[in-house]
Amino acid sequence: MNSPKQVPVVDGLFTLPPEGPNLIGTKCTSCGTYYLPKSLSCRNPNCEGKKTEDAKLSRRGRVHSYTIQYYPPPPPFKMEPFEPYGIGLVELPEGIRIMGMLTGCALENIRIGMDVELVTEKLYENDQGDEVVTYKFKPVDS
Repeated sequence: MNSPKQVPVVDGLFTLPPEGPNLIGTKCTSCGTYYLPKSLSCRNPNCEGKKTEDAKLSRRGRVHSYTIQYYPPPPPFKMEPFEPYGIGLVELPEGIRIMGMLTGCALENIRIGMDVELVTEKLYENDQGDEVVTYKFKPVDS
């Protein structure tokens, strides 16, 4: 029996390679500012350049801030079944902060400063039987 095909909840936001996912953002070719989601031009007011290029972002970061989500998210991010979950503002080495769901940790154990890594997890199955997946951050085993 074949395993279900995995499809990203949003095309072009992250990769699904066997060695692990990466978020796909952009980087200004002049000043090096990173963006997620992708930006067509640099928005840094101190930058003379405007051109950006695709950039894979680091897979590891640190929780800068977080909250607990007690109500279901809006589409396309449905979850079946729904359970409350953490949302972290994760700072990556590139100097960018990314919002993402937190996984692999009891809600009461989430901490500011916690080291996390990017993973993908199933949200639900679509009408074709594919697993619709999104990116999340889970604590790094120390």
